[in-house]
Amino acid sequence: MSEVLRRIAEVIESRKLENGGDPAKSYVSSLFAKGDDAILKKVGEEATESVMAAKDIRNKMPVEKLTYEVADLWFHSLVMLARFGLGPDDVLAELARREGLSGLVEKANRKKTA
Repeated sequence: MSEVLRRIAEVIESRKLENGGDPAKSYVSSLFAKGDDAILKKVGEEATESVMAAKDIRNKMPVEKLTYEVADLWFHSLVMLARFGLGPDDVLAELARREGLSGLVEKANRKKTA
């Protein structure tokens, strides 16, 4: 599973302007060219669309719509991570760190270090 994320992250990295990405030929390059706010706005839009798709399932819409929207959210989240020099391995490492840790304990620990 993480192999797919790695491959997508590699393509995203290749689309960065400093790596030769061309905004006229690549959607990802065009996002990088527009800057942080465009990338962050897109992540927000996709998060909202994911929530709306989940709500639609309660109204008998196909569950595949949620999968489609979450794929968009994950993709744009990978673009955001790349913009800040991060990748899926960083997120997977954080999830591994939290594995086996109660969500309540993890949240309480965050308050102590903030």
